[in-house]
Amino acid sequence: MQGTQHGESAAPAGRSGIRRAFFASLTGTALEWYDFAVYSAAAALVFGDLFFPSEDPLTGTLLAFSTYAVGYVSRPLGGFLFGRLGDVIGRKKVLIATLVLIGAATFLIGVLPAYATAGVAAPIALVLLRFAQGVGVGGEWGGAVLLSSEFGDPRRRGFYASAAQVGPPAGSLLANGVLAALGALLTEDQFLSWGWRVAFLLSGALVGFGLWIRAKLEETPVFKAMEAEQSRPVAPIREVFTTQRRALAAAILSRVAPDVLYAMFTVFVLTYATDRLGMSRGSALAAVLVGSSLQVFLIPLAGAVSDRVNRRLLYGCSAVAAGVWPFVFFLTADGGWLPLALGVVVGLAIHSFMYGPQAAFVAEQFSPRLRYTGSSMAYTLAGLIGGAVAPLLFTALLSSYDSWVPLALYIAATAVVTVVGLCLGRDAAHAEHEEARQTAAPVAEPATPVQ
Repeated sequence: MQGTQHGESAAPAGRSGIRRAFFASLTGTALEWYDFAVYSAAAALVFGDLFFPSEDPLTGTLLAFSTYAVGYVSRPLGGFLFGRLGDVIGRKKVLIATLVLIGAATFLIGVLPAYATAGVAAPIALVLLRFAQGVGVGGEWGGAVLLSSEFGDPRRRGFYASAAQVGPPAGSLLANGVLAALGALLTEDQFLSWGWRVAFLLSGALVGFGLWIRAKLEETPVFKAMEAEQSRPVAPIREVFTTQRRALAAAILSRVAPDVLYAMFTVFVLTYATDRLGMSRGSALAAVLVGSSLQVFLIPLAGAVSDRVNRRLLYGCSAVAAGVWPFVFFLTADGGWLPLALGVVVGLAIHSFMYGPQAAFVAEQFSPRLRYTGSSMAYTLAGLIGGAVAPLLFTALLSSYDSWVPLALYIAATAVVTVVGLCLGRDAAHAEHEEARQTAAPVAEPATPVQ
């Protein structure tokens, strides 16, 4: 059962405001993840040959996935920088800045010369732009979660917060769909020569649409209440590390398995299907497209279910399933496209029932005045030990052992880590009671934003 409403009850948003916030959170995050996902797919399919030429295809793939990891390594910088600003100057301003940063970086990747033209400068520029993408995504997630959840009823936080969670599959669906269409319309030489660039250049138009939506929004009721009460934090990063350590640990660990499972079934599966199973690029992308399209509906469903049952229990059961399913997937994936597609769909469905409740669970670990900072730090730091290294480890393990068993064991180990994080965390009712107390007795010491 959910608790009493908090600061937003002082300035309730109407249904139209809630819907706009939900749509802005979903579309803005989807556009940013389109940028991120189109890079991920291109890293698996194109970048090894174009930017990291090598006689050994595996070496080129490893180097391409290294640039994929750079996007995760840079996320903590974005989480620390934009998370802090989100608690000090507001959610809306920060979310506009992150959208511009990611869109500009993605567009520029689309016009980069390849290694054959620019030499070593090409991969260096690619890495720098990937770094910029990661900084933007690191600051985006926490704000997108709060944008929708702070306008909505806390008793439905799981559903409202899931708007931001739909972004990755929606962005992946759009990115892979564009790449699949280009691959079908163009010859192999045309796709490798210039076709892949079209997907990156489309980012300019998409970001303009996202900016138009976000610019029309007001600041969230919770941040307005913090301003009115003069309870904005002066040093939110320091406060999180000194007063919210258990919350930070719980939020970080809970995110590891979802990141790794997602990397397996949307990124590495493309390489596995083409290199190990001998499938075409289009067939591998089609399997991911089917799974991602279902996630667009399953993630908000999972978030809504988590409002009606114990959120941690639903998340934990899904984490256990995540540890088991890869063993089934690898045993059956070599039976053709249908078993592969079914394996991807089930894997992403399991991911949905972790990822749907995740945004609300992470946000509930932190007090309202530190939520942007705490959530962003947890999100980005978890990425370093989860999604950042997963494709590299998958590739290295498969190369070293020539077997899928170490890959499945690795995913199972991350599921254990996530269950530990959930055990450390707290339930929704505790978070809402804290919010109610803060509303009744706001922080007495005024805080001035740091210049």
